Amino acid sequence: MRGRAAGTGSTSIRQIAVASLIGTVVEWYDFFLYATMATLVFNKSFFPTGNELLSTLIAFTTFAAGFVTRPIGGLIFGHFGDRLGRKQMLVITMMIMGGATFLMGLLPTYGQIGVAAPILLLVLRMLQGIGLGGEWGGAMLMTAEHAPTGRRGWYTSWPQLGVPIGLLASTLVVDVLGRFGPAAFASWGWRIGFLLSALLVGIGMFIRLRVSEPPAFAEIVRAKRQVRLPLADVFRRHPKTTLLAVGARFSESLTFNIYNAFIITYLTVVLGLDKSVALNGLLIAAVVGFFAILVAGRMSDRIGRRPVFIAGAAIAAVTAFPLFGLIDTGRTGLIWLALVIGWGVAACTMFGAEGALFAELYPTRVRYSGISIVYQIGVLPSGAIAPAVATALVAHYSHRSWPVAAYVLIVGVISVVSLVFLPETHRRDLHAAEPSAAPVPDATPAS
Repeated sequence: MRGRAAGTGSTSIRQIAVASLIGTVVEWYDFFLYATMATLVFNKSFFPTGNELLSTLIAFTTFAAGFVTRPIGGLIFGHFGDRLGRKQMLVITMMIMGGATFLMGLLPTYGQIGVAAPILLLVLRMLQGIGLGGEWGGAMLMTAEHAPTGRRGWYTSWPQLGVPIGLLASTLVVDVLGRFGPAAFASWGWRIGFLLSALLVGIGMFIRLRVSEPPAFAEIVRAKRQVRLPLADVFRRHPKTTLLAVGARFSESLTFNIYNAFIITYLTVVLGLDKSVALNGLLIAAVVGFFAILVAGRMSDRIGRRPVFIAGAAIAAVTAFPLFGLIDTGRTGLIWLALVIGWGVAACTMFGAEGALFAELYPTRVRYSGISIVYQIGVLPSGAIAPAVATALVAHYSHRSWPVAAYVLIVGVISVVSLVFLPETHRRDLHAAEPSAAPVPDATPAS
């Protein structure tokens, strides 16, 4: 059971986890690259206003647009993932995400075609969001539904590694391209990072086409027991669980984007530091986060999903003011320490536990829809608007950071409270067509 996916014969759970990981690396590389370029390039080349902070704020609204369309992707691919299968949806989402990113690298700027440039960028950004909206739930379920029960947290942490790896890859690419010089980077160098997405998509497609559907879902298809409207079933049978899970998601999403997207603007525009301070700090945080995710996933198998998730949210909340105090010193080493704790430890600890937790909350027939709704709706009032809200707070409060720290603290408390009321799920069996354990408190048995 430890080396093979349950019920899949010769298919190794490690192969399935790696296939999911490759896809999430592609998705997050694309997403992080946009976040970085919104600060370094798009604010000037696509949204020139003469005011750098205002241009950046506008660029971040397009960043948020990708989050707004993520629930659309979650709804669409969650529905068909529960009706037709997980594997087919994962192939389509990768093509959408990678294609949109590649086309960004070919876009003419505002100076070349005027207002059409930001409009086209916005459309491609929205397509990115749709692709990612369906990607995460499918990748997580391919791993969760194949994994042995006692090691599900460990294996579902593997796809989550796409976050630090994607951040690491995108940051390294930006760092290397920046060595061509500011003029070359602003003119054409930035485009290379987006065009490289085509290579990553090719690798991901090759690997994903070789994996099989999870056995529990395949059995539902054979018996023709799919739910006609999975989304309606999620809200009808699991409203309380879905609401609490969305609340649990808030802190991870907000912390994640504050210490990634917003922090580049804060360090470069507000504190006047070179972008390398932020980029190198994020590289270090990504390395730490890689191991934090794996540790969190494994610990969630041993002590439960909730305690690990709560620990990450609590760390994010209680360290918010101290970390921004370190950042405001302007000293490189202290800034890096803050990014390691805020992003590499707090956010990634939550990341390591959430995949298995959210998957285990729903029965097989509606699991893709359920997990996608939680993950994508949870991001709207938190991570989607976090960079723009934080930038607006800093601009309004005379470039002070304390409102942003308060923002992180409050959202962390909301997530901790939500997690306290969620059930513990780490002993549930997902290998059967329907979980054998008792349903979540607000659910009724599936018909």
